[in-house]
Amino acid sequence: MKVLLVCAQGMSTSILMKKLRGYAEEQGIDFEINAVGIGSFKEVCEKYDCILLGPQISYRKDEVVRGTTRPVGVIAPADYGIGRCENIFKLIDSLLQQ
Repeated sequence: MKVLLVCAQGMSTSILMKKLRGYAEEQGIDFEINAVGIGSFKEVCEKYDCILLGPQISYRKDEVVRGTTRPVGVIAPADYGIGRCENIFKLIDSLLQQ
């Protein structure tokens, strides 16, 4: 699965991405994740299976939904903050089933 993580600048997500990659590897999940800032998501979003937003830009979800045909979800602040990978993968799975 290919996931695009959208945040304010595309930089604050590196720790979370590292945790998600490690979790996917441990679980044997075929997983690719990349991050971009909100201003760049339209250029690449159609290359991904779903889009996750960092909680700091959750207020822009409607804008992202209008800019893509992919399912869009917002990571819960607690899951984002401590890198609760199991919950984030549950969110990804729910988006992919839409």
